[in-house]
Amino acid sequence: MKCVDDFRLRFGKQEFVPIMVGGMGVDISTVDLALEAARLGGIGHISDAMVQTVSDRRDQTHFTKEKLKLYKYNVANSDKSKVMFDLGRLREATHNHVGRAMQAKRGSGMIFVNCMEKLTMNAPKDTLRVRLASALDAGIDGITLSAGLHLGSFGLIADHPRFRDAKLGIIVSSLRALQLFLRKNARLNRAPDYIVVEGPLAGGHLGFGIDDWREYDLRTIVAEILQYLKTEQLDIPVIPAGGIFTGSDATSYLEMGAAAVQVATRFTATRECGLPDKVKQEYIKAREDDIEVNMISPTGYPMRMLKSSPAIGDGIRPNCEAYGYLLDGSGNCAYITAYNREVAAHPGAKKVSVMDKTCLCTAMRNFDCWTCGHYTYRLKDTTRQLPDGSYQLLTAEHVFRDYQFSVDNKVALPA
Repeated sequence: MKCVDDFRLRFGKQEFVPIMVGGMGVDISTVDLALEAARLGGIGHISDAMVQTVSDRRDQTHFTKEKLKLYKYNVANSDKSKVMFDLGRLREATHNHVGRAMQAKRGSGMIFVNCMEKLTMNAPKDTLRVRLASALDAGIDGITLSAGLHLGSFGLIADHPRFRDAKLGIIVSSLRALQLFLRKNARLNRAPDYIVVEGPLAGGHLGFGIDDWREYDLRTIVAEILQYLKTEQLDIPVIPAGGIFTGSDATSYLEMGAAAVQVATRFTATRECGLPDKVKQEYIKAREDDIEVNMISPTGYPMRMLKSSPAIGDGIRPNCEAYGYLLDGSGNCAYITAYNREVAAHPGAKKVSVMDKTCLCTAMRNFDCWTCGHYTYRLKDTTRQLPDGSYQLLTAEHVFRDYQFSVDNKVALPA
């Protein structure tokens, strides 16, 4: 009976344990978590989502405070078109975050950064170019392009000296999305180094419709993409993601031709995960009916999360002057529109409730938006309940090794 360790992810002559830990933002996939994956011979992700506030927390910088001070005059104004990120500070924050990870890296694995296209930041092209280039400057091993089609992202860094050196990958949820990406970037003569195929059971934002995500199946999508690449004679590693809960789940994908698997949910219950310990307990004790897919994200994407997330129904004033990561190229955000609607409908109210959208920047910054994978309700079966009713947190190494060596759909409990 085979296990994950019987396979290897290959990039040229390099070989890795075929386990990739997904990039959960904001700072949920911490540097420490990525370092463990790399030390163990796999690939760990950090995320550049809200990188300035992550730098403030981890490196004692003051980027968020400085931005708020600069735009404080505009806090009560619904027009956020003037609220822009300083590209020099964005570059410095990215370099801090990525550089800290790369300087501490040990072992034979690699560290990638997950980069969301939907973090438009009121200047989509300029800020994305800086985020990508700064990560390359800081020595990142690879960049995974997520939350969007990224049709122009390769072009933004085509002149970077590491454009053909670093590993560059794309997350897609359909063959059509992959075909669009490949067709758009054909002129650059630079194919992606890997393709993460994210299915409908993944955590966080989903690449499916709110009404039809249940109709899709990861295994079917992976098979379609593998067949397409074979037909087109394209040798690009395919990495399934979303709902891969056991080592046996992972092995089944490797046996069908996948190069590796991307996993994340089980790492939310580890000590290295950036969630506060109290929130980790909420994840572990969750039941299946505690999880929902909703449309409260201002990005327009469906999002899977725990129903008890404090972000749901919150009605805080938009914090764009401090954060503003979801402002589009015209300074708009769906939450601002929803918030202003509720304020107008409840004149004189000290606080309003906004049920249809949430201030995702503030919610993610405060760990109040508890995005999660479909199988989060199974986390309690991977650990032990302590005498006080709480659950034992695991080490990232324990979870990684369980994926690597387990067979017969078994999950190794902690000692």
